[in-house]
Amino acid sequence: MSHYHQLLNQLEELNLTNMKGNLPAYLDEVVKSEKTLVDSLFELTQLELRFRKNETQKRILKRAMFPYHKRLHDFDFDFQPKIKKAEIKDLMTLRFLDTHDNILFIGNSGVGKTHLAVSIGMECIDKGLSCLFITSTELVNRLSRAHKRGTSETMLKKYAGYSVLIIDEVGYLPFSKEGSNLLFQLINMRYERKSTIITTNIPLSQWAEIFGNKKLTNALLDRLVHHSKIIQITGPSYRMKKYSETKPS
Repeated sequence: MSHYHQLLNQLEELNLTNMKGNLPAYLDEVVKSEKTLVDSLFELTQLELRFRKNETQKRILKRAMFPYHKRLHDFDFDFQPKIKKAEIKDLMTLRFLDTHDNILFIGNSGVGKTHLAVSIGMECIDKGLSCLFITSTELVNRLSRAHKRGTSETMLKKYAGYSVLIIDEVGYLPFSKEGSNLLFQLINMRYERKSTIITTNIPLSQWAEIFGNKKLTNALLDRLVHHSKIIQITGPSYRMKKYSETKPS
């Protein structure tokens, strides 16, 4: 076996598959004397590092469990003119993390709450911060299952450790007494330590109906609202807009 084919095998063994794929083209340029060996090796290693960084970013994004990958530039502020664009752009600087502020997006279904929350979450990941997106129902179900197994403390610590935790759709379904208590414990553990982003279609004044306990709700809201940015969205639904655009005349 030639040294060339041995080199290809060694690159495979070293898990440098991207470099292995780029090698033939660079060897052709070296043979043509268009590139020096050093320049070729420099560019090959640059491509490998870029490839690995992109692959790492993909894995991190997958673990973050975003429902989609939408950025702020994808958001149609013209359709939601009541939103203060400057306020949202300020949130994208992530200054709120310095003081462990929370963000609450409140508004009817389809107004863009989740899109904005995801955009902020993706910005956090770009900056190397840990972030998780999860619906409130799924979060409470996971905590409840852990509670039944006797591992709720471990699970709570896991969710309390994320730099940013995005809890989506608070209020779509009511919580059990156990679920409400577990969610309160989590919010309490994150209070003034980490930032939490909440999206909800229910006014805060009605949250007691979701949690079934006025005293617990007041304690939870006290921790969420203190050091928080509350973004109220009162515009129309994007989903209804798309439905109207596709509806046959």
